[in-house]
Amino acid sequence: MMAVQIRKKLLNIESIYHENGPVRETPIVMASIAIVLKNPYAGRYVEDLSQLVEDSKVLAKEIVPELLAAVGGADKVQAYGKGAIVGLNGELEHGAIWHEAGGWSMRAELPQAKSIVPAAKVVATAGTRLQIPLHHIEACYVRSHFTTMDVGAIDSPRPDELLYALVVSTGTRVHERLGGLRADQLTVGDGQR
Repeated sequence: MMAVQIRKKLLNIESIYHENGPVRETPIVMASIAIVLKNPYAGRYVEDLSQLVEDSKVLAKEIVPELLAAVGGADKVQAYGKGAIVGLNGELEHGAIWHEAGGWSMRAELPQAKSIVPAAKVVATAGTRLQIPLHHIEACYVRSHFTTMDVGAIDSPRPDELLYALVVSTGTRVHERLGGLRADQLTVGDGQR
């Protein structure tokens, strides 16, 4: 068992009332949770990444409840996403580890979730900001929920670190009005159309 070495955890909550349009009485709430951890594979090529995959699943299961609580609980979540920033001594595949660990762990806590969890990942320097995409938890074609959340930290990730993040939202873009498939029009069990 590889010991996951966490340097820090970041929880960010945004309450969005308007973007130069009508002010909402109840804001859209978006939240992100990010973990900065030591990359055990930094600086070397390792063929078998399965141990960090398994350890990351445990890590994700620990942070998902805190993220969901930040927006008022699982029943409030309408959109989600995930992302990873890999320090310069790592490789993009170390960020891809978060696809299964973060995505499945979040979906397990959201009973209505059918849609794939969108993702962004990059190898970059400390201070890089990552725009993590979000879409509707039941159907990725519900355009009203297409948005992003900015995640990052000025000192992270260092060259031998990883930053893994999960994001959620309680609603659509604050002034969504472009049409397309609506969440209340979903009919197919797989959540796609």
